[in-house]
Order: sequence, then structure tokens, then C-alpha cells
Amino acid sequence: MDDVAGAIADPVRRRIMVMLRDGRLSAGQIAERFAISRPAVSRHLRVLRESGLVRDELVGRRRLYALDPGKLDELLAWLSQFARPTGWERRFDALETEVYRTRRERRPTGPADDRTDDRPQDRPQDRPQDRPQDRIDGRQEHTA
Repeated sequence: MDDVAGAIADPVRRRIMVMLRDGRLSAGQIAERFAISRPAVSRHLRVLRESGLVRDELVGRRRLYALDPGKLDELLAWLSQFARPTGWERRFDALETEVYRTRRERRPTGPADDRTDDRPQDRPQDRPQDRPQDRIDGRQEHTA
């Protein structure tokens, strides 16, 4: 992860990665888009290659470079702990919680559930379909 973070720390290398996102390019094609020397671009490509972010392939007499974003996964996983959830992510988390709660409440009761535990949700009169707040338009919702 340190090699990847070090490689993307340089703005020239980040621009090269963006260029390679759309497809393979030769070192010459990459160098012509910068105001720096070709040897400098080659050094940046070497750093990206050694970090695993870019792979190269010899095609005839040309060496083509391609982005290999798989190495970013570990860094992305580490960075995700600092990201704040968006509004949609919070809503999806709330939906997931509600789905699990509903599944738990609708769990069938039977011989396997005849325990000495006297939790209120285990009593038939407290099943979700029997509660007034679960009625739709004044009618009780029936589930099979």
C-alpha cells in the first residue's frame, strides 16, 4: 500500500494514470502531453510500473503501458474508513436495518422456538401482523 500511495503522490503520475484509464499508450504518446523531458516521463512510468499500478507490454518495437487499477483496492479499502456516508448510503443502511428487523419479527414460531425465554415478541399476540400500527387502511395485513 505504501508503494501505491507514494506512486500516486506525484501529480504527473496521477495524470498519466488518468490518460491510461481510456486505453494503452506508448511512452512517446504519454511524453508528448507533458512539458517535461522524455526521460522524466520514463522515470514516472517506472515508478508506476514498480508499484503495480501500470503494466507494460512489448508490441513489436513499441512498449505500451496500461493501467492496472487492482493495486488501488487495498488503498481504497483503507481510505474508506475516513469517508462519511452519503445521504443514499445512510438510507440504504436504514433500509437494511429495517429489512433485518422485519425478518426477525416474522420468524415462524414452532417447536424449535419453544424455549424458556419469555421475550414479548415470542408470544403469538405480539406478532407484527397483530399489532394495530401494522394495519393498512384500517384493515389488518395478512401474511402467508
